[in-house]
Amino acid sequence: MAKKAKEEVQVEDTAVVEQAAPQVSEKEANPEKFLNDFDWHNYEEGIDPVDDGKLEEFEKLVAANFVDTLDDEVVEGKVIYLTDRDVIIDINAKSEGVISLNEFRYNPDLKVGDKVEVLIDVREDSTGQLVLSHRKARTIKAWERVNAAHDEGTIVNGFVKCRTKGGMIVDVFGIEAFLPGSQIDVKPIRDYDMYVGKTMEFKVVKINHEFKNVVVSHKALIEADIEEQKKEIIGQLEKGQVLEGIVKNITSYGVFVDLGGVDGLVHITDLSWSRINHPSEIVELDQKLNVVILDFDENKTRIQLGLKQLNAHPWDALGEEVKIGDKVKGKVVVIADYGAFIEVAEGVEGLIHVSEMSWSTHLRSAQDFVNVGDVIEAQILTLDREERKMSLGIKQLTPDPWTDITTKYPVGSKHTGIVRNFTNFGVFVELEEGIDGLIYISDLSWTKKVKHPSEFTNVGDNLEVVVLELDVEGRKLSLGHKQTTENPWDKYEAEFGVGSKHTIAITEMVDKGATINFNEDIVAFVPSRHLEKEDGTKLGKGEEAEFQIIEFSKDFKRVVASHMVIHKEEEAKNVKAAVRKQADTVDKPTLGDANSKLQELKDKMDGKTK
Repeated sequence: MAKKAKEEVQVEDTAVVEQAAPQVSEKEANPEKFLNDFDWHNYEEGIDPVDDGKLEEFEKLVAANFVDTLDDEVVEGKVIYLTDRDVIIDINAKSEGVISLNEFRYNPDLKVGDKVEVLIDVREDSTGQLVLSHRKARTIKAWERVNAAHDEGTIVNGFVKCRTKGGMIVDVFGIEAFLPGSQIDVKPIRDYDMYVGKTMEFKVVKINHEFKNVVVSHKALIEADIEEQKKEIIGQLEKGQVLEGIVKNITSYGVFVDLGGVDGLVHITDLSWSRINHPSEIVELDQKLNVVILDFDENKTRIQLGLKQLNAHPWDALGEEVKIGDKVKGKVVVIADYGAFIEVAEGVEGLIHVSEMSWSTHLRSAQDFVNVGDVIEAQILTLDREERKMSLGIKQLTPDPWTDITTKYPVGSKHTGIVRNFTNFGVFVELEEGIDGLIYISDLSWTKKVKHPSEFTNVGDNLEVVVLELDVEGRKLSLGHKQTTENPWDKYEAEFGVGSKHTIAITEMVDKGATINFNEDIVAFVPSRHLEKEDGTKLGKGEEAEFQIIEFSKDFKRVVASHMVIHKEEEAKNVKAAVRKQADTVDKPTLGDANSKLQELKDKMDGKTK
């Protein structure tokens, strides 16, 4: 085979030489004879040196007719023979090349005469044949084509081989490229397997030469087509226009609809006249539906769509027979602190304010009365069809407890109620649902000085009360707790009246004096100067002494005592006694003394004396 190749080369060399040189030299006119006559052995052994002219001529002939097998360029060859294991390729070299048949597994229809690209892998094997590589040649050419496609932005065909994490593996020109899941289509893809085994068009979007990575995109081709469609669609948009679209994505706040290249958003509040918790209650992915254009920005890049607007507003369909005072049934759809919204018909809601849920006047939350999903009955209180507003009430379905209030709770009557709430000035007590009364802080105890109601009772406690005042029109009830018992200060007034004396120890030293606890109700105050003892010192905590009440106020629950007045009073008594005793011990005048005085007076009157 090598000999045959050599003979063919000699013939081709002869033809080339005949065409190339218009000279008349023998070696140029007959190159075949020149090559045959050339002494290769002497030339290789250096026995018969060839002159430089002949050597240069030989090199020119070889360069013109043979493939350079020393470089790494990819050359085209022709299949001239096929075996069970190899493919024989003619690349116009001194001998044919050999390539393993495995490198052509992608092309099972390979046959003699086909042109293929090859790279010289080994110049000559042990048998003198060239060893070629079709796989390496394909790789080199593939990278050239991929780079060209990336630089020029041309479209390439690729075969989707398999799935991988985050996308697909695509064969492009024999190179494994990565197709991210987000670049398969403009809409989210949930089933990647449907693309495996398909041949698709792609655009090369990224090449990493360092790591030999290629990223392709099918979405880029779709977007280019969509962009053209989008411009055409956007230019024709008008408010109120009804279009058909496909649900592209569902979020918690709304639905994105593909209008054929341009996306619009249907907000959750524009999906249904009724309240819904999530858009998935109304639509499904890939669902076809008609939507109406509600609004869009100046550039028409944000399009607001509506679905519920395709149907008449439920308020418009509300029957004229529905009027104020009617009883209606509905489902609780929303609960707020201030009340609950009841859907009495599809898309028609009414508000029950928390104050209309009970006749009770103390504040509560709507959750104390109803729960979402409850079906309840209520009465229509207000109805505004133009504003599409309705207010409802529950308490109106039961009798008003204030209707016969004077009969059930007359002034002076005693009752037991539940403590519901505190204020700084008193306690709210509920006698029954809807009947609340206020106990002022001064009416909690006869004896205790209560600064805040929480010092006296707790929310939820049962408390006995007496009705003190009743205002039917103002729906106000004044209650008292201390009035349920006798006023102990009535008996204390006699026991601890002004002037009464008591022997007891000082309980506590306080600012500007001391206190004495006569009992759990009577706490007397002793001013500092009234603590003075007879010897001039003052009483201290725990010292026992006699005290006299010098002030008693039943209304203000004030008692003032004094120790000083005790010993001052004794001192005054002693002074009076001493004075009387001294007066008793003075000598009384005699009769002689009287006569002497009378004589002096007589002489004075007679002028005998001055």
